[in-house]
Amino acid sequence: MSSGNPIPMTSHPCGALTGVAEVPGDKSISHRSLILGAMAVGETVITGLLEGDDVLDTAKAMRAFGADVTRDDDGTWHVHGVGVGGFSEPDRVVDCGNSGTGVRLIMGAASTCPISVTYTGDASLNKRPMARVTDPLALFGVQAVGRSGGRLPMTIVGTDAPVPVRYEVPVPSAQVKSAVLLAGLNVQGQTVVIEKEATRDHTERMLEGFGAEITVEETNEARLITLTGQPELKPQTIAVPRDPSSAAFPVCAALITPGSDVLVPGIGLNPTRAGLYTTLREMGAELIYENMREEGGEPVADLRARYSPDMKGIRVPEERAASMIDEYPILSVVAANAAGETFMGGVKELRVKESDRIDAMASGLRAAGVTVEDGPDWWSVTGAGPGSVAGGNTAVTHLDHRIAMSFAILGMAAKMAVHLDDGNPIATSFPAFEGLMAALGARIERTSGSVAA
Repeated sequence: MSSGNPIPMTSHPCGALTGVAEVPGDKSISHRSLILGAMAVGETVITGLLEGDDVLDTAKAMRAFGADVTRDDDGTWHVHGVGVGGFSEPDRVVDCGNSGTGVRLIMGAASTCPISVTYTGDASLNKRPMARVTDPLALFGVQAVGRSGGRLPMTIVGTDAPVPVRYEVPVPSAQVKSAVLLAGLNVQGQTVVIEKEATRDHTERMLEGFGAEITVEETNEARLITLTGQPELKPQTIAVPRDPSSAAFPVCAALITPGSDVLVPGIGLNPTRAGLYTTLREMGAELIYENMREEGGEPVADLRARYSPDMKGIRVPEERAASMIDEYPILSVVAANAAGETFMGGVKELRVKESDRIDAMASGLRAAGVTVEDGPDWWSVTGAGPGSVAGGNTAVTHLDHRIAMSFAILGMAAKMAVHLDDGNPIATSFPAFEGLMAALGARIERTSGSVAA
């Protein structure tokens, strides 16, 4: 668990990475499968669920609300749902661990039931802002009482007479959009969410799959999502595609490590999530999509990534930010090994993730000898080409899984090893990371005691 004792790690420069990287199931789809399964009537069967701490905490939460959630020995999950509006009041505090997605989606789903629920999380989650979700939920008639700054622990008092809401999302956020839509399920009438900028659409796709009446209208100005409340959701059989955010780590490692050739099969390539891969190809990465297909309403392909020594820095289009917001830390590692400046703008959301990801990556990259500049909603990394990163630094991971994995990848292509003060948070999203990377040829070791900076 990410709240346990620190696990210092050292990532050593390594030879070519080769083989097949079987990354875990998509985290976003895993959370939503459990939540919507719990709100359906009957049994939903899920294969390929990501079994990281974040998703397991969501499974525990669904049990606390009265759903029957079980796992077979072969990794197949079964969710016997209680129906829309059927959540019962948990008899204890709901602990969502490190997961911002989990807690915000669950808050939405439970808020329009006439129950009171207290939520908490680990040290990192309890620092993160929840007002972005509780503000729109208040429009339904929901009350929220938390710590200053709208932070956890927080009690949400649901309403037995929720009113339909029309809400324009102020900043691009799939979590906020999804929380409002999930709240709208138990409201008589139509809930409308207006997005000026499209964000990942797993919730809309999955609501439609479960039988909800939902329409999406694209106009020049916005994206209008209209949900008709109080449907009877029908249970589903779901094969979760593999997570494109997790795939980013072996893919990017292969691109910057000489001689590498790695195949990452079955990756979800939903256009609202695949911005990183578009960006890498624009930089000159040898990244090939093989066996393109559709699974569970989501586009899927096998990704082949080969060492790409000729990558150049680019200006990443700001409008692409929402489709790759979680991938900027690992993109910055690739940028450090490319030639020239990579400019990343419109990314202020990164400052309120599990950590201030711009500051965390900028500090660690600078300590490794990389030129980084940053502002409130932008940052740039100027690389000097393959093999130019000095390394030899200790990166502070700030209880953030993506920061930890990004610096582990940096060490593979640096001149000297890169140390992590704590690799423990990796388990929240990618518990198999160390073993998977080792099987490809990486040299990441757990180091006893603290490593001097």
